[in-house]
Amino acid sequence: MGTSKTALPAHGQALPGREINMPVPDAHFVNGHPLKPPFPDNMETVVIGMGCFWGAERLFWQLEGVYTTAVGYAGGLTPNPTYEEVCSGLTGHTEVVLIVFDPELVSYADILKLFWDNHDPTQGMRQGMDIGTQYRSAVYCYSEEQLAQAQAMREAYQQAYQSNNYPDVTTEIREAPEFFYAEHYHQQYLAKVPDGYCGLRGTGVTCAS
Repeated sequence: MGTSKTALPAHGQALPGREINMPVPDAHFVNGHPLKPPFPDNMETVVIGMGCFWGAERLFWQLEGVYTTAVGYAGGLTPNPTYEEVCSGLTGHTEVVLIVFDPELVSYADILKLFWDNHDPTQGMRQGMDIGTQYRSAVYCYSEEQLAQAQAMREAYQQAYQSNNYPDVTTEIREAPEFFYAEHYHQQYLAKVPDGYCGLRGTGVTCAS
């Protein structure tokens, strides 16, 4: 069972999903901003995956300059998957956080540094005790500039990890695929359940942004 959940499904193996979009609240539970576009024109967007999305989302909604966050699924094959389907390993998605931010207040490099410093990007299809394709590390980019910067930072962190005897960085970096919102009860989960599970752990390895 564990082995199957660490291998991405082929097209013929993926669950069919559905055409209906997942309903989510209109407003962010913490800051009241919308979870879905349209967002203000001056905002930028990035989608990141760093293990269980509950703790990752809280990390970013607390950052000054972040306009809104939402959790969801991306990088797989199944349209509009449910959480249970993603957990099965048969959708190919990873758990992700949509981050909408004001670049005048917080830079994309700052977003990425928080990403790199707060999980272990060398673990492949897992984060700690959370095992499966849904827990893989990922940066999904919305421009060529974002893509180039993320790749450059991956190389810098790769050198830092090698210097500290870690294996290669496995973070998936590519143009943003479609983002599917997760169920309403996952949105801002740790604001609603402050003592809920958070598996977010950094390694202590860092480098200048």
